[in-house]
Order: sequence, then structure tokens, then C-alpha cells
Amino acid sequence: MNVHTRLAIDERGFANLARQVRSPNRDARPAATEVTLLVIHGISLPPGEFGGDGILRLFTNRLDAGRHPYYATIRELRVSAHFLVRRDAALIQFVSCNDRAWHAGASTWKGRERCNDYSVGVELEGTDEIPYAAAQYAMLARLARALGRRYPIADIVGHSDVAPGRKSDPGPSFDRARFNRLLRPRIR
Repeated sequence: MNVHTRLAIDERGFANLARQVRSPNRDARPAATEVTLLVIHGISLPPGEFGGDGILRLFTNRLDAGRHPYYATIRELRVSAHFLVRRDAALIQFVSCNDRAWHAGASTWKGRERCNDYSVGVELEGTDEIPYAAAQYAMLARLARALGRRYPIADIVGHSDVAPGRKSDPGPSFDRARFNRLLRPRIR
């Protein structure tokens, strides 16, 4: 991926620099709902392992429960995110930003429920315990700026912020201060 090419989200909700892998786990946002929230997640499949195709298979409902014991515990899940940022900063898009991805589950932000209705979900390949890669922070900042140019993003939060007690990601290994420094100037 060319670091000099500007990352942009087109009017259809697709990122120009992302590899497209369409997920069936999406639906329409409620009518007249603006995208105002960016939710950052952390994921690795199998847990603690990076670089495989487990995440792509999970988000496209093709996870083979026989490939890893953990997969049998999640094989019935129907989930997705708009984006995945790999450890090497490769950007994969599963759902148009204009559609609702199934990433936050039962969630609330500033008293407003159903965060999937008005958010974009970005998964970082990682865990709560292992530091995220420098390249991931750089890509996440580029993506946040691109989203901010297309949508009125007001807040950037972790999954743990919208589902406290139920979710812990992106976890203590996510360096929010580092990410915030990369966002300067602000996303718009």
C-alpha cells in the first residue's frame, strides 16, 4: 500500500486503499442516521495468533470449527466489522461504511443505545495483552482522518467503552495517547 496516496472513503462508503472482502453480516442503517462514532476493537483468531485467515473466515461465515478448538465455541456467531487493520497495516474492508456492520453488539454511548446503528467498527489484529504494531496505529490514524472527512465523526472509542463489563478490547495494550498524537491535527 502506498503511504503517499491519500486514503479516502467514497460516496458509496468504500475505502480506496482497502482490499474488499464482502461480509454477509450487515444490513441497512436506520433511515436518516448519521455516522458519528468510530469504535476500535481488537481481535485475533485463533486467540493470540496473527496473520491467518480466521478473522476473514469468521466475518464471512466460513469458519471451519475443525481447524482450532476455539473455533467450535464461536462457529455460530454472525459478526463483522467495517474494517480490519492487520499487524502490517494491510487494510481490509468487509462492509460499506454506509451500511451497518454487526460489531458492537449490545452497546451504549453517551446514553444512546445500539451503537452499530451510527458507528463504524474497526478491528485491529491484536490482543488485550500484546502491544499493537506501529504500522497499525499509523493506518488507524489515516483511516480515522478519512472517515472524519466523509462523516461527522464526533467520538472515537474502544469496544470496552460502549460495552463496559462485557468487552475489554482493544484492551490495555492499545496506547490511546499514541493514537491521539497521530491524529493531530484533529480528524477534520
